[in-house]
Amino acid sequence: MPLDQRILEHLRHPDYVPQTAEELDKALELTKAERRSYKRMLHKLLDEGIIAKVKRDKFVLPKDADLVSGEIRFRQSGSAVLVPDQPDGETLQILAEDTGVALHGDKVLVRLQEEPKWRMRKRERRGQAKEPMARVLRILKRKNTTVIGTLKRSRLFHFVIPDDPRINQDILVPPPEDCELTPKPAVEDKVVVRLHEWKQRHMNPEGEISEILGKAHEPFAEFKALLHKFHLDTDFPDAVMREVESIGDKVTNKDIGNRRDMRDIFTLTIDPDDAKDFDDALSIESLPNGGTRVGVHIADVSHYVKSGTELDREARNRGNSTYLVGCVIPMLPHALSNGICSLVEAEGRLTKTVFLDFDSEQHHIDTHFANTVICSNKRLTYKQAFACMTKDDLDAIRGTPMPPSHQTGSTGRPLSQVDDKELTKIRDTIKHFWKIASLLRKKRYKAGSLELDMPEVKIYVDEKGYADRMETTEHDESHQLIEEFMLAANEAVARAYFEQGMPTLSRVHDEPDPEKLLELRDQMTLAGIAIGDLTNRKEVMRMLKKIKPHPQAYTLKLSFLRSMKQACYRPAYDGHYGLAKQFYLHYTSPIRRYSDLVVHRQFDWYACKKKLKTAPRRSPKPYTPGDLEGIGQHLSITERNSQEAERESVKIKLLEFFDREVKKEKKSIFDAVILDVKNHGLFVELTESMAFGLVHISTLQDDLYRISDDGTSLVGRRQRKRYYLGQTVQVVTERVDRFKRQIDFRIIGDKTPPKEERSFAGAVQKTQYKRQSKRKKAQAELERLRAKPPKKTHRKGKSGNPSKRRRKK
Repeated sequence: MPLDQRILEHLRHPDYVPQTAEELDKALELTKAERRSYKRMLHKLLDEGIIAKVKRDKFVLPKDADLVSGEIRFRQSGSAVLVPDQPDGETLQILAEDTGVALHGDKVLVRLQEEPKWRMRKRERRGQAKEPMARVLRILKRKNTTVIGTLKRSRLFHFVIPDDPRINQDILVPPPEDCELTPKPAVEDKVVVRLHEWKQRHMNPEGEISEILGKAHEPFAEFKALLHKFHLDTDFPDAVMREVESIGDKVTNKDIGNRRDMRDIFTLTIDPDDAKDFDDALSIESLPNGGTRVGVHIADVSHYVKSGTELDREARNRGNSTYLVGCVIPMLPHALSNGICSLVEAEGRLTKTVFLDFDSEQHHIDTHFANTVICSNKRLTYKQAFACMTKDDLDAIRGTPMPPSHQTGSTGRPLSQVDDKELTKIRDTIKHFWKIASLLRKKRYKAGSLELDMPEVKIYVDEKGYADRMETTEHDESHQLIEEFMLAANEAVARAYFEQGMPTLSRVHDEPDPEKLLELRDQMTLAGIAIGDLTNRKEVMRMLKKIKPHPQAYTLKLSFLRSMKQACYRPAYDGHYGLAKQFYLHYTSPIRRYSDLVVHRQFDWYACKKKLKTAPRRSPKPYTPGDLEGIGQHLSITERNSQEAERESVKIKLLEFFDREVKKEKKSIFDAVILDVKNHGLFVELTESMAFGLVHISTLQDDLYRISDDGTSLVGRRQRKRYYLGQTVQVVTERVDRFKRQIDFRIIGDKTPPKEERSFAGAVQKTQYKRQSKRKKAQAELERLRAKPPKKTHRKGKSGNPSKRRRKK
């Protein structure tokens, strides 16, 4: 039995009492060889929170001493929650005064404790359920040894305000003149601080400035701060760049080899305005039986990035590209991601192709695969493709703007330079694609796939990097067209691998936890949406349909997504809950995802096994399930890191955009929906940008406003004017706090709500009123029971019967 298992078995024994390291050594009767690694193993188990150290340096299992290990996540208020290491562990609440010297993201050991009486009374008044509480005992592992922030100066000392508002303490630093950096840091610089050991909570943490990133809130400084915080790197190692130099910038006959030549087949790419790389293309051919063959062509990155090379190791380490606002941190060097691998217009490119055959009624009848070479006839944006789908007039299609060159990897030819014959062919081809894709989409939803499309806010930057404008990108038919063919290709490859008995890296989305669905149901009820049992897929689909016309649709759908489990990579065909597919993987984006590159290498192994004509001459080495397990875990981590970096980038640019709005003489007017009502103001969400902010009650100067009894509106005392949940109002930007990351708005007008908005607001108020009535009844009953005198009890005699009182004669 391994040493760590022996230690744990000993600690689990019913007769075990806490022992020191020396006592454990004797009890386990370790050999000399085991004793050499024994101390190291104990520290490893301690660091991972599997065992805990109590008083007098004795070791126990955490649960035996009411201890729990996990990751602490702070709120801006200073309180925190602990996410336990154990998958089935319950989330614990930690009061601000009980967080010790922990910082956001640290791995900590906590002790369970009773809820304070003041908090219990407050919770009972609100009718809230009891939550388990804890107190931080020890920091097991710091998440970060550095903090990024802005250098400030008080009358007596210098300090750094952290960028992350969840770090409530300012970091004390030595004066800039004592810093060893050249040039010296200045007040208002964005800096990196190396933290010293923090031992006492009542004192601020201290550190020293290790790097200057630039002036606070300037685009380049914010960009460098993101790179540092999320461990991203724009540069590639020299060894990688030497390998890239040996790869040509043109496809040669040697590269083509025995591939199927598709360069004469009409092929298009459809991508966002700001796309930096192009890894998928579509072609269409007519079949002799009157049917249609759609080719889904994906850039063959595996031809250039060979397994085991420095280029491959770096790509695996990065895991995926990270798309920040205005720029991309690529998984592959620019010469590959934007060069020889990118399916740019009018250039021959190597691809792997899934051919989907459809009959004359557009029903899918067959699938086959090949290594190919293609040449894209036209690079289209989603806007241009949508114009082709919805307009017949060629001049109207030509009027669709093309993206600025600084925002994209390739603009392609302007539509004004495309003659009528070619543009007609492009338009008709797009419409034919949609005819097939729309049928695929209907079948997918009929099979139980969930409609999770959400409007995406695109922030565009000017040439200096400042947030210039925002656009809400709707998931229109042009996006749906590409999505359906990509989903079909992903599923086709996964099914083929399964039928061949091949282990592969599936994209798995597990079913949600019933408890979270129950919480979601309560939240939907509060929003005026009545639903049934959400463990039933049909009920989930019905809920999503009801959310669609709701004024708070974006927020409610976001709540639904948060109640779902996070998709991950796993070497098992465990299915995808959201898409209602048993066989699914990622195959269509090998330029930006390493998982797809792994699947592409398996594509060649599959081609050799099936003896396809376009199979490579040498079969690649297959991946083992163990290999795939390790890759999957690593890629799931890098994916989450990139997602957090991308969200952070959007937050920073949103704040930058609205900060510039505050300084404008003529401010822009935005439509907003009231999401929450508090006694200090209204929380609103802008309908276009989905930005969230507060309308403080002090800005409502036409009357004295107070919160209503049911808590759903602010009501003016004199004029009885109301601002209520779900109402649409017009606002301008009042104030932006870049450090707290808060935006304040001011109402300049309200709109008469449409009938459906009023009905939703009414349903919300009715639900809130019912809940408040129940809460008041429960509180009254509790007070009645407390005020009622206790029943008199009689002492029992030795015989066990109550002793009788003497009656007065």
